[in-house]
Amino acid sequence: MSNSVPPFAIFLAGAFVVPFLRNRILKSAWLLLLPVLSFVNLVHLSPGASFSVPFLDYELVLCQVDRLSLVFGYVFHLAALIGFIYALHVKDDLQHMAAFFYGGSALGVIFAGDFLTLFVFWELLTLGSVFLIWTNRTRAALGAGFRYALYHIIGGLVLLAGILLHVKQTGSTAVAFIGLQEGNLASWLIFIGVGINCAWPILHPWVTDAYPESTITGIIFLSALTTKSAVYVLARAYPGTPLLIWIGAAMACFAMVYAVIENDLRRVLSYSLINQVGFMVCGIGIGTELAINGAISHAVNDILFKALLFMSIGAVMYRTGKSKCTELGGLYRTMPATCIFCIIGAASISGFPLFSAFVSKSMIISAAAHGGMILLWFLLMFASTGVLEHAGIKVPFFAFFSHDSGLRPREAPWNMLTAMGIAAFFCIFNGAFPGPLYSLMPFPVDYQPYTAAHVMGQTLLLLFASLAFVLLLMSGLYPAEMRAVNLDADWFFRKGSRLVLTVVTGIAAFVARIGEALFIRFLPSFLSNFSRRPVSRMAEAVGRAGNPGNQDRLDQLNVIPSGVPVILAVAFLYVLAFYFIVKG
Repeated sequence: MSNSVPPFAIFLAGAFVVPFLRNRILKSAWLLLLPVLSFVNLVHLSPGASFSVPFLDYELVLCQVDRLSLVFGYVFHLAALIGFIYALHVKDDLQHMAAFFYGGSALGVIFAGDFLTLFVFWELLTLGSVFLIWTNRTRAALGAGFRYALYHIIGGLVLLAGILLHVKQTGSTAVAFIGLQEGNLASWLIFIGVGINCAWPILHPWVTDAYPESTITGIIFLSALTTKSAVYVLARAYPGTPLLIWIGAAMACFAMVYAVIENDLRRVLSYSLINQVGFMVCGIGIGTELAINGAISHAVNDILFKALLFMSIGAVMYRTGKSKCTELGGLYRTMPATCIFCIIGAASISGFPLFSAFVSKSMIISAAAHGGMILLWFLLMFASTGVLEHAGIKVPFFAFFSHDSGLRPREAPWNMLTAMGIAAFFCIFNGAFPGPLYSLMPFPVDYQPYTAAHVMGQTLLLLFASLAFVLLLMSGLYPAEMRAVNLDADWFFRKGSRLVLTVVTGIAAFVARIGEALFIRFLPSFLSNFSRRPVSRMAEAVGRAGNPGNQDRLDQLNVIPSGVPVILAVAFLYVLAFYFIVKG
């Protein structure tokens, strides 16, 4: 690595240069040049290269290169370049800095050779993404960013606890295979900590809550980095874990249902992101070479076609200010190029032949079939048809066709079209010529996606799914698009949190009233009076308790000189000191 630096370094250092570039042309050139320079640096890193520094009693491996980390590094750089091209019109320095910081942190995660380094970049990943959400500068974005941070702070603490236990048990900090071990708390804590960033069921609302509130350009980076970094760690530390199979199947199926009934297209695509990550998690859980290759290749393709779909809807939102199905329609008339790019993204995510998901998702489904997992195979096929419905048809149909909304916006700016064009090219190229993609995989690939049986079977499946959509729409049975927010597990912080807050504040107010009465009103007054006449006050209390009518005796006690209690107290202290001296 004498001629190279750790991949994260260029992004992190470049982020702090952005505010000092006042010339717009120079700043735009910097935004595009930095990912290219970083990619060139990455190309010079070969598998086996590493960069480490000593820290206390440990060796921090800031960069450890192998085929698995390289493929994620390549696609993260490509996604960053596409994202910055798409954001060239943005004049917000904070947003560009957050994007560079976020991208550098993601690169730090996937190239970290030890768990301590990984944890540091894991937390920096949260910091960069939160600021990317907050740069939208709306009240909704502020709240979503705080909730997003809360999820990831909790996940980070769980991950840290697992890492510390793992290091104590094994004496090793190396990022390597762990696997779920019975009775091993460390393996479970790391597993859950990574799962939060992977958006597992129940732990997923941060995606659908925060991503749609991000900026139009920021969501491109968000969709590419956090969940895919978690997929990388699962592939590194937990391949072949059976529990992942059913977690992934649940992700693929439940997210599809919510995407169907969602009105906001950016939330539809956020649910779709969870659905696609579910396929990757399944592949990692199966754990065979075919399944792992399928999961990693699908992660690469998902980053590209999900970015393309988010960019197309972002372009619509940029021109119209709207992203809901009920507010859009008929935009193909004035935004034809954006419409075509959206359809390419939709065909890619649906798995049509000659498009990218066809050559990657099918590897995971085939791995399930080869392993005799019939139920899993059926669930994944079911989820595949749902992908066509909610992302392949619903997104382009309601945005660009459906009813005429009366909107006549201009076509997207040239930089947005260029970014969408690059993503669309790779969606088609990876689908039509999968060889280069397969050559990057961690294991040798001998899978042939273009067989007559696979092409015909997938085509028929998609055609019948399309027919079902048309029939449901014409019959009126398709769920109507409504102006509403659908709640799933986010009920707990949208509705349930109000109940918790009411109960907690009620209890706190009751305790505060008692404290005020006791410590603010009664106790200071009592101590003030007691300090002036301590003996008589004590006698008064005793007298009232024993014989409240004996007032004459109490009056006599009031004539005791005030110095007497002081003398008695001093005498008591001397006796106590003498006792401890003798005892010592």
